[in-house]
Amino acid sequence: MSSGPGRSVTTGAGRLEAFSDAVMAVIITILALELRPPEGSTWTAVEAWWPSLLIYLLAFVFIAIYWNNHHHLLRATERISGAAMWANMTLLFWLSLAPVVTEWIRTTPTEALPVASFGVVALGAAASYTWLIRSLIRANGGDSMIARAVASDAKGYASLALYASALPLAAVSVWIAYALYVAVAVIWLIPDRRFTRLEQLEDGNPTDLR
Repeated sequence: MSSGPGRSVTTGAGRLEAFSDAVMAVIITILALELRPPEGSTWTAVEAWWPSLLIYLLAFVFIAIYWNNHHHLLRATERISGAAMWANMTLLFWLSLAPVVTEWIRTTPTEALPVASFGVVALGAAASYTWLIRSLIRANGGDSMIARAVASDAKGYASLALYASALPLAAVSVWIAYALYVAVAVIWLIPDRRFTRLEQLEDGNPTDLR
């Protein structure tokens, strides 16, 4: 144990990252196993199956975005606090519900409650990820690489707002909720260069920092 800024922390994030990677890999595996092939060998069967594939794609991208950003977040982390570990477990809890709500949506893709349930899971995961970020910043200090990389975390707060908006709007139109879920995915699919920029600066290689 080593002393962080005002609290006891553990150095190194390797074990936390490895455990989280394993859990996310299992979640993606469950998602894939729940996807069924078309019920037939005609184009009509494929047309009926197409919405299930799109819902699977949305859930897959949702998990993949968290895996990617979680990887960069922990690579920039030198210290892990107890609060950060619990925040990480809470994040994994919400992510583990993704296969359940995805299967529910697949069976009733135009019903408000199943579609809103994805928003509940997404909002819980986003709030947990925000908690994780703030816990890691407290553990590593305000002048740490992670604090400088995250800064105001505008993308994170925008995601929280969009997911929260999707919950009541799903009752108005499920297509609005779907559009908001896709919008969040697009926000995060755009490459986030905050951590790589700082890593390059730390290494004294300020190339391609636009």
